[in-house]
Amino acid sequence: MQLDASSLDYLKLNNIVRSSQEDFELFNVLGHRYIGAALKDRTITVHGVGGNALGCYLDGGNIEVFGDAQDAVGDTMNDGKITIHGSVGDALGYAMRSGTILVKGNAGYRCGIHMKAYKDKIPTIVIGGRTGSFLGEYLAGGTIVVLGLQRDNKPICGYFTAAGMYGGRIFLRDPGVVTLGSHVVMRPVNESDLQDISKYVSEYSNAFGLDFNAIMDAPFYVIEPAKEPDSHSHYVLAK
Repeated sequence: MQLDASSLDYLKLNNIVRSSQEDFELFNVLGHRYIGAALKDRTITVHGVGGNALGCYLDGGNIEVFGDAQDAVGDTMNDGKITIHGSVGDALGYAMRSGTILVKGNAGYRCGIHMKAYKDKIPTIVIGGRTGSFLGEYLAGGTIVVLGLQRDNKPICGYFTAAGMYGGRIFLRDPGVVTLGSHVVMRPVNESDLQDISKYVSEYSNAFGLDFNAIMDAPFYVIEPAKEPDSHSHYVLAK
């Protein structure tokens, strides 16, 4: 079902979507909040700018945005997939528990904060551009991949990367210099890591029509919790 959102506030828009069991294609979306909240087994296609908490509590649905999205995309997401053909704001994937988020462009601050995993539920975020500060803050599980394809001569991630991280993995493509706390380490990826990265990059490149081999033709590094943290408050790692 197609729906023009230009004359609807976010409450009316979401009530229409929730009251139907059909898939929706939404046009003229201008920051409407909570689109696809707790969605199960349906697809929503968004043309415009998705508002705050798009796909929050998503539980198996599929959301695709042809444009940008604002803060808290995939907040406490439990399953499903969100694809953003632009950039997103802060707190992407906050407390995410499973499912996949693909972002063609950049992400703001605190991407992946409090992400967690349990048994076969392993959340994944792939970001094509760069991220702001506090990437992977308090990360407990899951995987974040930052490709740095559009950096504009800026670092691939901001300050306080992996602050408080105690689980999961953060993969960075050709990262350069990154400042980290002593509770985590950054190392070149191994063959097992590359197999995982290939799956994530394949899904990303297929979603956005990009060259998989060109993306993979660069060094990748992984940030993970240190087994024996040293006594320093921080250190700088370079490729």
